[in-house]
Amino acid sequence: MKILLVGGGGREHAIAWKVAQSPLCGKLYCAPGNAGISDIAECVPIAATDVEGIVGWAVANGIDFVIVAPDDPLALGLVDLCKGAGLRAFGPTQAAAEIEWSKVFSKGLMKKYGIPTARYEIFTKCQDAIEYVRGAFDGKPLVIKADGLALGKGVVIARSAVEAEEALRSMMEGGRFADAGKTVVIEEFLMGREVTVLCFTDGKTLQAMPVSRDHKRAFDGDLGPNTGGMGAFTPVADYTPQIAENCMKEIFMPTIAALAAEGRPFAGILYFGLMLTDDGAKVIEYNARFGDPEAQTLLPLLESDLLEIFIAIESGRLDTITPKWSDDACACVVLASDGYPGDYPKGFPISITPREGILTFHAGTARDAQGRLVTNGGRVLAVCARGATLQEALGRVYGGMDCVEFEGSFYRGDIGGVENA
Repeated sequence: MKILLVGGGGREHAIAWKVAQSPLCGKLYCAPGNAGISDIAECVPIAATDVEGIVGWAVANGIDFVIVAPDDPLALGLVDLCKGAGLRAFGPTQAAAEIEWSKVFSKGLMKKYGIPTARYEIFTKCQDAIEYVRGAFDGKPLVIKADGLALGKGVVIARSAVEAEEALRSMMEGGRFADAGKTVVIEEFLMGREVTVLCFTDGKTLQAMPVSRDHKRAFDGDLGPNTGGMGAFTPVADYTPQIAENCMKEIFMPTIAALAAEGRPFAGILYFGLMLTDDGAKVIEYNARFGDPEAQTLLPLLESDLLEIFIAIESGRLDTITPKWSDDACACVVLASDGYPGDYPKGFPISITPREGILTFHAGTARDAQGRLVTNGGRVLAVCARGATLQEALGRVYGGMDCVEFEGSFYRGDIGGVENA
């Protein structure tokens, strides 16, 4: 099969790496790809958000199967356009993907169908939101979320009314997230431990992947601004079999049923960001695709053919396949550019020394005019390692961080640390 993968980050490199292992994969293309992906796929210089350009290219080049990995093209309806052009495509429709690209929609869905989540209010006027937060503080933080997509950075945990007002003005009046921040959701702050559960689903059958935990703050100790993710690990000790069973009954399957009932059947990968509270698990957020860096953490453990799973989902027959996973642990640490998630320089040469047991997935990389591998983003590479235990995986990944070097790099030194305290 001729496969086109859409996207160009670390998640897409991990997907490309796994799809390329499938005997069903003949020629693999990626639009736009990155320097790491170019080692295993032919990169096509079309932006992931140029949905019409991607469809046109795929039709002209006889692509058999399109895999849409990032959130933006899903929100723009790329899967719908592909199917309208007679292409087979993996990923949810635009309507189903609204569960990610609109916080207002997802919160309303949970409220309507009784899916446990934080209490919330919605605001379209900044002054109304400011007046609300001035009266809402009771010693606990408030969570302020931009309604639309914001590269994983559209969430502020405000610990004072002043901090909340600054965030609201920045989003709603200052254009921090453009149109995505004109409407905001203000939620109660949930106390507990956060986990991510990714699920394969064809809209009827749902199969959960191993649970993981990512670290969103930029610096050690969960300090600094939110990022797209600075690292992740699996397994997670406090996500017990009983909690998993409860989540399947109270959150996962009810979400699939709710989307179907709304005329938005979801086929693809559904991401459940959960908080494990004293009152049970509650949904923090949904994503309509693999997380990043969760994909880099989980896919090294998948023993089944990922492309075969994607095809089964697209065909509506996920019930005929049972994905197999290694019992190993896996840890992933992101190497970022100095200044991320704010402004950062680009173009620094990168040196990578291959090391046994260490996987490096490219995110923000490119080739310069001389063909050198250089930095081209905030999150540059994800360094990953497996182990029989989580401690072993963490030891290997941190022992291998020096295999990648570039000027101004930084990473968190405490990924998974809480688990081993």
